[in-house]
Amino acid sequence: MPQRNTFAVDEKLETPFNIKHLLRAGAYIRRHTGKMVCAFLLSAASAVMALFIPKISQRVLDVAVPNKDYAFLGRLLCIFIGILALCTVCNVVRSRLMARTAQGIIYDIRRDLFAHLQELPFSYYDSRPAGKILVRVVNYVNSVADILSNGILDMIMQLLTLVLVAVFMLSTDVKLALVIMGGMPLFLLCIVLIKPRQRRAWQTQSNKNSNYNAYLAESIDGVRVSELFSRQAVNTSVCQELLDACRKAWMDAVYISNTVWLSSALLTQLVTVALYLTGVYWYGGTLVSFGVLSAMTQYIGRFWQPVTNLANIYNSFINNVAYLERIFETMDEPVTIQDAPGARALPPLRGEVEYRNVTFGYEPGVPVLENICFHAGAGERIALVGATGAGKTTVINLLTRFYDLEAGQILLDGKYDIAQATLASLRTQLGVMMQEPFLFSGTIADNIRYGRLDAAQEDIVRAAKAVCAHDFITELPRGYETPVSERGGRLSQGQKQLICFARTLLSNPKILILDEATSSIDTRTERLLQKGIEALMTGRTSFIVAHRLSTIRQCDRIFYVGDKTILEAGSHDELMAKKGLYYRLYTTQTKQP
Repeated sequence: MPQRNTFAVDEKLETPFNIKHLLRAGAYIRRHTGKMVCAFLLSAASAVMALFIPKISQRVLDVAVPNKDYAFLGRLLCIFIGILALCTVCNVVRSRLMARTAQGIIYDIRRDLFAHLQELPFSYYDSRPAGKILVRVVNYVNSVADILSNGILDMIMQLLTLVLVAVFMLSTDVKLALVIMGGMPLFLLCIVLIKPRQRRAWQTQSNKNSNYNAYLAESIDGVRVSELFSRQAVNTSVCQELLDACRKAWMDAVYISNTVWLSSALLTQLVTVALYLTGVYWYGGTLVSFGVLSAMTQYIGRFWQPVTNLANIYNSFINNVAYLERIFETMDEPVTIQDAPGARALPPLRGEVEYRNVTFGYEPGVPVLENICFHAGAGERIALVGATGAGKTTVINLLTRFYDLEAGQILLDGKYDIAQATLASLRTQLGVMMQEPFLFSGTIADNIRYGRLDAAQEDIVRAAKAVCAHDFITELPRGYETPVSERGGRLSQGQKQLICFARTLLSNPKILILDEATSSIDTRTERLLQKGIEALMTGRTSFIVAHRLSTIRQCDRIFYVGDKTILEAGSHDELMAKKGLYYRLYTTQTKQP
């Protein structure tokens, strides 16, 4: 199946600003409205108090110092210290509130994303590298949460600060205030020219990081294969190319961002020079007091900093709306495999399975199976054989509803259509042993009871003994409580497969599916395992996919799958007597004449 995206393909983040994504994100913001309002009030109080500091310095220089009024100077000093202390307290409390808000938003979005990812069909994961899914759940959510919490509050505060600073400047000296604000048209021109390039640069940087994350996840997952084929040098070269792209994209974005900062800094200096020239030389032939000049100089920074911050916040909003779109795109990915309207829970099954004219393809118009028809009686053992890629695993994946049919029906016990049954009631009665064993972080006991959390220790041991796993487990340092790292750690492939098999046995399924269940077990272990498999199959309908044909001779029927259908069906002896496809496959494998 072709991938929509790989580590070598950039995600498309260059999208127009769409307010609907911010409005939709409002659902996450509203859950933290109380904390955000408190943080805003604290920020506003701090901003207002801080604006009195230039006024204090003006009074110090124009009144207290010239008049040598030390009592007044002391009072001003106390007010100054009090304002600094109150501003510090307000800012600390505000920071803590906003940290909790940001983490709350991160928690809410990640929880919703993870819950949705758990429901998505296999086809979603078939078409995307895991690294690019992770970057949406981790990187994009972090960035979005910050802009939705601090970004919104900062934007409001910067606008409020800008207005307050303008009011304080105008109340101090109107002409000088107009000089300070006179540089605004030049700065806005810089923003109009620079911001589009800045936005594209940061989106490119995000794309390159996403590509690197995708390759890193793939490389970690396949590290054993890479070492087996001595691919370290090649992989390192690919990684270096991706890292070079990340570094170049970062530096390009920083250079452009610095241009905005430098423009702001340069205009601040030019405005300062204009302020002094106006105040000292061109102010109607009179000299403005030193205190007024000092206060207005302080207001320059307080005025231009919010202007610069607003430009940066706007840029962040534009970028993060693109990230929001990707997050919501994932959340909106249709859950195609779900309970149908009015779906009913299956009762305990006998195990009868019937395929009626089943047709399926992974891609529209490209069928893998066409008009598959067969009936498996309760307790019957069915083996599926055929060439690699013929569709054997697909046949059983349709029974488990990992994928939905394009046409036809699959009936259980002759009357229950799996499409009209709840997924939970269907899958709890199916025991599936995957071809690739997968263990989760935890203990061996945790992995065995993964599908049956209420299982007692005796049940776990009984299942392990049935599949011949008990002996090697008890030889481990901590037995069933031995920690297992991700994907099984130091356990052999066969040991991991036996633990997964015990996990399947413990669920006590009515229909058993073994997909190459013994492919990673040596011949000696396989012989020991056959007794447990025989006991397990008793009274259960079993579907066995196997390349090792010697393991399926005792099955009731064997289906040879090929050319999108079942080409041959019968017992081992019947198919051997036909001397057809199965006969040729079996004799080739066993080297019989």
